[in-house]
Amino acid sequence: MAVGLAISSAGGQYNGKMTPFVLLSCMVAATGGVIFGYDIGISGGVTSMEPFLKKFFPEVYTRMKSNKKISNYCKFDSELLTSFTSSLYIAGLLASLFASLVTRAYGRKPSILAGGAAFLAGSALNGAALNIYMLILGRILLGVGVGFANQAVPLYLSEMAPAKHRGAINNGFQFSVGIGALSANLINYGTEKIKAGWGWRISLAMAAVPASMLTLGAFFLPETPNSLIQRSTDHQRAKQMLQRIRGVVDVEAELDDLIKANNVSNTIKHPFKKILERKYRPQLVMAIAIPFFQQVTGINVIAFYAPILFRTIGLGESASLLSAVMTGVVGTISTFISMLIVDKFGRRALFMVGGIQMLVSQIMIGGVMAAQLGDHGGVSKGYAYLVLVLICIYVAGFGWSWGPLGWLVPSEIFPLEIRSAGQSINVVVNFLFTFIVAQTFLAMLCHFKSGIFFFFGGWVSVMTVFVYLFLPETKNVPIEKMEMVWVEHWFWRRIVGDFSKDAKIEAP
Repeated sequence: MAVGLAISSAGGQYNGKMTPFVLLSCMVAATGGVIFGYDIGISGGVTSMEPFLKKFFPEVYTRMKSNKKISNYCKFDSELLTSFTSSLYIAGLLASLFASLVTRAYGRKPSILAGGAAFLAGSALNGAALNIYMLILGRILLGVGVGFANQAVPLYLSEMAPAKHRGAINNGFQFSVGIGALSANLINYGTEKIKAGWGWRISLAMAAVPASMLTLGAFFLPETPNSLIQRSTDHQRAKQMLQRIRGVVDVEAELDDLIKANNVSNTIKHPFKKILERKYRPQLVMAIAIPFFQQVTGINVIAFYAPILFRTIGLGESASLLSAVMTGVVGTISTFISMLIVDKFGRRALFMVGGIQMLVSQIMIGGVMAAQLGDHGGVSKGYAYLVLVLICIYVAGFGWSWGPLGWLVPSEIFPLEIRSAGQSINVVVNFLFTFIVAQTFLAMLCHFKSGIFFFFGGWVSVMTVFVYLFLPETKNVPIEKMEMVWVEHWFWRRIVGDFSKDAKIEAP
């Protein structure tokens, strides 16, 4: 018998409970976040390991070890090295577009399965890499896996979760990203100590563990009711699934809304063309702006290159990897806190608090590095650890705001007829700017020096103001009634018009 947290039907909510079946299904699906996080963490770690650099990037290794005239900020500036990190994101970008078609035509489950299988193949190739070509090909396969998983998993979580707990469940994706990154940092810290110099192979090959969990788990995942209705005229199966995941018999109100949404969706043959219409303008703007802003917080710079950054300020190889572990712990804990409070305090409050926290810490990091770290020599241990503490404060701010909410908000705002296309645009923009930031960061660090933190701080200011002015609150709003938040918003109602006059949001 399903048991769990009761959800009342009052205040615009549907009947239902938070059932163990939903929790278990979402935990399995969220493993898609673990593979993404593991890759982010592992990339930065192995690119700071000397045996890895010596084998695949000898130019960087030689520059780091022997040339004392090169600026601290420029030691790791290599197009080939950044290509290793960023090639995954171009592959992910292209894969997510194809994943949109698979997700719409065949369901969320096959996309998750394909993502796990591709990532598994990529991890095997990377662990066995003999040359740079094998390494890059493995990265491309990893990118295909991440592209499919990032397209399908946030949708899956939002559709399975009851509206009242959708924020917490969907934030589980970013929590899983944090778990993956933290695991990678711990593994890097351990494998770096292997004297024979092949520890990097273990780091890269261990990506097969979460990939195997996702691939095997996907076979047993139930399909979402939304997807079942979208792909079949027999709604009885969808009703049975809805009863099972909500833990109640009376699911007629939610089922009716899903069927209505599907009827609209079935009239749409070209969702990417449809999303350009005026009435979907708010969703399109958010699908582009939110992932763009998420990347120009500078977080993936910290995630990819934390060990390199810590080496830049004078910490040794082992200390740099340990520092990355510490930032990983902070990020994971803060994302878990976000899961607990997002449905109580709402999305906007967390965006605002996290944005201010990130801005202040970035300005302080930039100030310390400008004052203490020149082109040559290091900084004192005290200042190096101060930078580490400030980076942890910054990571915590991201962990309970732009990290999880950057995936949550886009996944919950699209009506069914453009949902798969909208999520693909979100993932494509995310990957595109992840690629651009990853590809340019080491060169920007070389030229901007400490100013790089003021650069990203400026963007954090812009995005915080943007959220304050243009993002309505979406907590507790059923996913198939989300169009009402735009109709009632001071700015967006001028654009979308009152096309839902008879439907108003009731206070939860």
